[in-house]
Amino acid sequence: MTLRGADLRRIREDAVAALDRVGLSTTLVMTVAAGVNDDQIGDVIAWATQHTGVRGVTLQPIQFAGRIDGVEQQTARLTLTDVRRLLLDQCPIFQPEDVIPEPCNPDSLAMGYALRTAGGITPLTRFIGPEVQLAGDRNTIVCEQDPALKDQVFRLFATNHTPEAQAKHLASLLCCLPGIDAPPSVGYDSVFRVLMMAFMDATAFDVRAMKKSCVHIVQPDGRIIPFESFNLLYRDDRHTLLDERRAEVEQLFQMQRSTV
Repeated sequence: MTLRGADLRRIREDAVAALDRVGLSTTLVMTVAAGVNDDQIGDVIAWATQHTGVRGVTLQPIQFAGRIDGVEQQTARLTLTDVRRLLLDQCPIFQPEDVIPEPCNPDSLAMGYALRTAGGITPLTRFIGPEVQLAGDRNTIVCEQDPALKDQVFRLFATNHTPEAQAKHLASLLCCLPGIDAPPSVGYDSVFRVLMMAFMDATAFDVRAMKKSCVHIVQPDGRIIPFESFNLLYRDDRHTLLDERRAEVEQLFQMQRSTV
């Protein structure tokens, strides 16, 4: 009610039930605000694992940009670390070694991969070792020294491939990892992912992290704008003001050069 202005649970539940019936997949996205719904993370993940159409849950600490009504920054703001801690406190499936930074942007992304079986959810990250994801080919897999297996790990934890490719690499990886009773056929419906994604706003703006942003908005002229800067600087008519200011700065710079 606080974040959306209406109780949308029945609509969302009916939508997920319809996806389950026809075999389509989706990811639940939960905006998390302190004192509003930060005590419901475990319940949302538990509910998601019961639906075959849900492939994971994305937890997004509230970003103070755009329409934010009835929520105060001073009390509702959460960091990526805050959300990770809440996940571990509320969801006993995942342990600290299961939820690690994403290499593409470790300041803003953390992820835990799991395998869905008849017996429940089994996190996979604990079997691999975070240094493999973070150190690239300078390191080796904890349980194996096989470069080909290492390549499968990187492919598994990439976020830019299709569901079918993800399932293929997952199946290749499971053949070599100890301690996992993998089903004979691993498909996309066997993958469950929890992703924590912290989008920056004006208060939390970080140029270095912005340059590593993994989520972008494509503009009509072909430019690719990081999601956070799009909300802050380009949405609606803000890009017009930005272009005007840029032109003024360039004109001033040219005048200074001419004077020198």
